[in-house]
Amino acid sequence: MGVRRLAALSAGIGVTVALAGAATAAAVMNARPGTAEPSGKPLPAGTAEVVRGDLVDTTSVDGKLTYAGERRVYAGAAGTVTAVAKKGTTVARGRPLLKIDRKPLVLMYGTLPLYRPLRLGVSDGPDVRQLERNLKALGYGDDMTVDEEFTSATRQAVLDWQEDRGLPETGTVDAAQVVFLPGPVRVSGADVEVGDPAAPGRRALSVTSTRRTVHVDLDTDDQSMARKGAGVVIELPGGAQVKGKISEVGTVAVASGDDGRPGGGGGGATIDVEISLASAKKVGRLDQAPVTVAMESERVKNVLSVPVDALLALAEGGFGVEVVDGSSTRVVAVKTGAYGGGRVEVSGDGLAEGMKVGVPAR
Repeated sequence: MGVRRLAALSAGIGVTVALAGAATAAAVMNARPGTAEPSGKPLPAGTAEVVRGDLVDTTSVDGKLTYAGERRVYAGAAGTVTAVAKKGTTVARGRPLLKIDRKPLVLMYGTLPLYRPLRLGVSDGPDVRQLERNLKALGYGDDMTVDEEFTSATRQAVLDWQEDRGLPETGTVDAAQVVFLPGPVRVSGADVEVGDPAAPGRRALSVTSTRRTVHVDLDTDDQSMARKGAGVVIELPGGAQVKGKISEVGTVAVASGDDGRPGGGGGGATIDVEISLASAKKVGRLDQAPVTVAMESERVKNVLSVPVDALLALAEGGFGVEVVDGSSTRVVAVKTGAYGGGRVEVSGDGLAEGMKVGVPAR
């Protein structure tokens, strides 16, 4: 249940809210708040605890299950495309993303692009360390020290790697052979096919990380709900739920079309919101699937609350709860406030945290 104010709750609940049957209803309607019920009266069918804590208002918005961090991969050599990774394929370190003239463009891990050829004589730098770290991870360079210096041991490791990968054994690594990306990637799209011409700088693939995420185009009117680090609940196709956390919030509004897709006109504006998943196990291999995201829009802090179905309609008007104390009960008049998650904020004389109140059988 979403969270709303209970100004008009009485209209929706009626005189039999939270009552187990007509006999109980009559007893409650005639009861005076604060009086103990006769010992012979049956106790409520069930009880629930009066709890102190926060009540959270949630709003549901539409989202899309996808993968985080889309990036472009460019060809580094001229020639003919002879192989290309298929859409949906996961590519790990040391594996080819595509081949040009049967020579692979290999994925290695790192955040620094390969902006210069790496060979003997090149000046020291973090890109050398990045290459050496990958060569070590792939099993090359037993005598090589991972540092920022390209040494003869580094060159020998490169030669051994090139021989095994079917690359020209030059001892030099350039953008025709290697692309550095932060980790394993999933191919989200291909801009070339086998037989297409390739050239340095031509876009070849789109890839993402393997981390699952939910993307929301959030209406700018609701942007106050998008707080980085805030928890959300995601409902997947089929009804399963998984918890998530807002990881990124865009700062630039994008115009939306009437169909809700960015780039159109007349449909307001949205900001990009990315949500990380607490667990991807329930998600499986779903991609681009529509989901519903419950985002916090309001929080009422440190209040007493009871289940909504614990409320009783009183004869003199208003609401009460049936407090259970051992073998006896008494009705306590309460003032209602916010509600959320099936609970309602209550306050009243004689009401305290930890008390038991009557609820219908569950």
